[in-house]
Amino acid sequence: MIRPAAPDDVPAILRLIRELAEYERALHEVKATEEQLHARLFGDDPRAHVLIAEHEGRVAGFAVWFLTFSTWNGTHGIYLEDLFVDPGVRGHGYGKALLTELARIADERGYERVEWAVLDWNEPAIGFYKALGARPQDEWTTYRLTGEALTDLARS
Repeated sequence: MIRPAAPDDVPAILRLIRELAEYERALHEVKATEEQLHARLFGDDPRAHVLIAEHEGRVAGFAVWFLTFSTWNGTHGIYLEDLFVDPGVRGHGYGKALLTELARIADERGYERVEWAVLDWNEPAIGFYKALGARPQDEWTTYRLTGEALTDLARS
């Protein structure tokens, strides 16, 4: 079953975030707290959303997403920040169901794209995405300002 997240899902969402980070070899980089997730996902002005996959009444996967805007198309899109399904329930169709629900939301609202990034070494995910019809955007390179560089620029 796929459904929107509720505030009482926050502990499970944080658990999945940590499991994803561990899979991506970056658990040490997770700083999110339950309090932050409550505020950002369910506060007065939420800017990110979560879909939950349930398996036998337990949160078994999630998709974290937010809106983007295409100046060329003049429409919003969905950026999929994280998609993760517990390894023990992979193969049950939850990953596809989560992406299908995101595509449904985009289509229903007139958004023209759903996009995301994947680590170049994550061959199982790349194969899964390609099987769904997704195509890499190899002509673009992602840049990120963070930490001291972000602070330095902001204060310059």
